[in-house]
Amino acid sequence: MTSSTDTANCLDPSVAPADLPCQTCDTGQALATRGLCCRDFRSTLGSFATGVTVVTALAADGEAIGVTISSFNSVSLDPPLILWSLSLNSPNIEAFSGASHYAVNVLAADQQDISDRFASRRSDRFAGLSTRSGLSDVPLLEGCCAWFECTNEAHYPGGDHLIFVGHVERFAQGEAESPLIFHNARYRRLDGDN
Repeated sequence: MTSSTDTANCLDPSVAPADLPCQTCDTGQALATRGLCCRDFRSTLGSFATGVTVVTALAADGEAIGVTISSFNSVSLDPPLILWSLSLNSPNIEAFSGASHYAVNVLAADQQDISDRFASRRSDRFAGLSTRSGLSDVPLLEGCCAWFECTNEAHYPGGDHLIFVGHVERFAQGEAESPLIFHNARYRRLDGDN
């Protein structure tokens, strides 16, 4: 799941994964790897439930940027490393690649609107949102379950995405305990009885 501005909008619950645009599938071509169907692959990947995050940073001109990401994952405890990935077609790829720092904002169950906002094509993604300044003035979204403030440690090619590895410099847990979950192209919530 990434922003519609950055790739296909996998966050729109009215659009089934099979209906998302795909240059490979729509031209009748098969994936380079063993003739796999992109849509089927994407749909099957959706069987894995993920948390929903918004990665924020500052572009070179000081403008706040952010994108909804579900590819966030831990890498190492010592040193403390995380990773996430962004489409090579993203209009923000250069800004995120060149940023000295970024923050991973782990969204709470009641922040679906924020996920939708940062997955949309709108240009005023931060308008009216409560934020505070993190390391290097990177905006941190208020009301999240957790925050990871990172230096932009390394980038690695990952097919049609760029993989970002961040060195966690500071982290915190918020008061919200229930995270926003994404599974089978829909938002989900954890059952409170678990």
